[in-house]
Amino acid sequence: MIEDTGTTRTTPQGYRDVWRRSIDERDDFWLQAAGLIDWVSAPTTALTERSPTDYSWFADGTLNTSYNALDRHVLAGRGDHTALIYDSAMTGTRIRLSYRDLLDRVARFAGVLRANGVGRGDRVIVYLPMIPEAVVAMLACARIGAVHSVVFGGFAASELAVRIDDARPAVIVTASGGLEPGKAVAYLPLVQKALELSAGSVHTVIVRDRATIDGSAADYAGDPADDAAVRWLDWADAEATATPADPVTVASTDPLYILYTSGTTGNPKGIIRDNGGHAVALTWSMRGIYDIGPDDVFWAASDVGWVVGHSYIVYAPLLAGATTIIYEGKPIGTPDAGAFWRVVADYRVNVLFTAPTAIRAIRRVDPDLAELARHDVSSLTALFLAGERLDPETFHWVNDGLHCPVVDHWWQTETGWAICANPRGIQELPTKPGSTAVPVPGYDIAILDSKGAPITKPGKDGNIVIRLPLPPGSLLGIWGGADRFVDAYLTAFPGYYATGDSGHLDADGYLYVMGRTDDVINVAGHRLSTGSLEEVLTRHPAVAECAVLGVHDALKGQRAAGFVTLKAGSVVDHDLLTAELVNLVREHIGPVAAFRDVRILDRLPKTRSGKILRKTIRQIVDGEPYKVPPTIEDPAVLDALALAVRPPPTD
Repeated sequence: MIEDTGTTRTTPQGYRDVWRRSIDERDDFWLQAAGLIDWVSAPTTALTERSPTDYSWFADGTLNTSYNALDRHVLAGRGDHTALIYDSAMTGTRIRLSYRDLLDRVARFAGVLRANGVGRGDRVIVYLPMIPEAVVAMLACARIGAVHSVVFGGFAASELAVRIDDARPAVIVTASGGLEPGKAVAYLPLVQKALELSAGSVHTVIVRDRATIDGSAADYAGDPADDAAVRWLDWADAEATATPADPVTVASTDPLYILYTSGTTGNPKGIIRDNGGHAVALTWSMRGIYDIGPDDVFWAASDVGWVVGHSYIVYAPLLAGATTIIYEGKPIGTPDAGAFWRVVADYRVNVLFTAPTAIRAIRRVDPDLAELARHDVSSLTALFLAGERLDPETFHWVNDGLHCPVVDHWWQTETGWAICANPRGIQELPTKPGSTAVPVPGYDIAILDSKGAPITKPGKDGNIVIRLPLPPGSLLGIWGGADRFVDAYLTAFPGYYATGDSGHLDADGYLYVMGRTDDVINVAGHRLSTGSLEEVLTRHPAVAECAVLGVHDALKGQRAAGFVTLKAGSVVDHDLLTAELVNLVREHIGPVAAFRDVRILDRLPKTRSGKILRKTIRQIVDGEPYKVPPTIEDPAVLDALALAVRPPPTD
């Protein structure tokens, strides 16, 4: 692995030529990429622009995404190759499905949906745990032109009801429950409550029975003679008698799915993804970014409820003819900090894609990587990380331990695939710890100040924006109103998509994402990046992970407060550690940071995807009202945080 040494270097021209062509010869570039998938009617034009903010990709093309993910591989003679591996660390279950097996299950379940009145354009909510049926249900919707909306299994009934009322689905696909370490979460009472709270679009609930969890469709079935009652069907029974459905031809611009952004409440923001642009971009990305082809094993250790799960558990690996893994478990505790390495070894994984938070969790419990030594991970050609900022200390730790390329890349729910990455399938570039590398072909990135003027000085922070149009695979819009897309993303900086992130480009064109723009702290008029402060705190050998945020200060307006967790086995005096962390910030950032507040916690509150809930932490510290986010991994962590920052009075 080549690492930046601080000297100026020019980005190699192989990548630069490809990127430049994707911007200057956009139509030719993406029409060529469109040849990677099978079309019913091939598009003759890549980009159709009706206005600077209204455009579409491959508008005259027609296709079926499920056909591209399954049928074409079977027809090409690859039906016996493994498409999906299911590994449940919770139950010990391991299942392999070939492309032929998966196609059969998807076609049959598509027949179930069709028999229950679901057709092209109809919405289906998928409310399932990490089991093969989640993949089957999503691909079955795509097969008949229906629009799926995946909602995390176990989401609160009120949040599920909000999404039902926004998407207006005809059918909900669910299971009796999901499994978490040490407990089972029953889904059916939540679904029933959500139906009671919603406006009544749902007419059928299909339930995948899990023998280890109480609850079945029969428990909720109403009077069969009541035409107004919601029908509750058993998945296995319905699938056994279903007539397989053939793929339905849809327009490239037809919606494939709606995905609600995490933490949404009240008026949800449902990101719409199209069929054609999505299939082209994800197929191109598998080779261009991840260097993955047919028969390679790709594991995105995420959840289908997140965009990573949509793009890189379900669609992209299957579009590329690779093997994908759906894993029901955690990076630690199921049973130990070697869980990820065990899966890599068992299935000879070529590329692992996960969140930096997962790696930091492993580091905290197993700082010496003793568990890694028990497994043969020589098949691993790269580790890709995204979802949270990858601090340099964690980068060095995992890079030195794995001895394979570690790629920090950056993207969003809205984009659906990477904005910046080290494009290993084009040319592996030098690595710069702390950077998400370079813009992926199709993305034209700029840094603007608060007034929209370009910042051209290397290293100077500003608003990260993407010049319009966004490439294929990016959001088609927001469900329920075209104006919402423009208002939310395209108004702040005309001609650009506002990412909501801040950071800078260096002299070589490498991007450094330092945090959300609302995470910039204003201390007595000095603007400080939380990412820079967190980078300093993680230099301390006892710190496993941290969050820095701005809390209210009557004199300075805001002050920086640090919240840290310690590595397993670290025994340190908390007062001494606080003093050492304060001195580290003073040494590397300067006294302008006025940093003096450190809280040492057992755990940081996070979403189920591993993102630290910084806004909620700040609300608790400032004594503001807060709502427990529906995506939180463990609500009890918030109670512990509240006690830590505002301990109860003692008599």
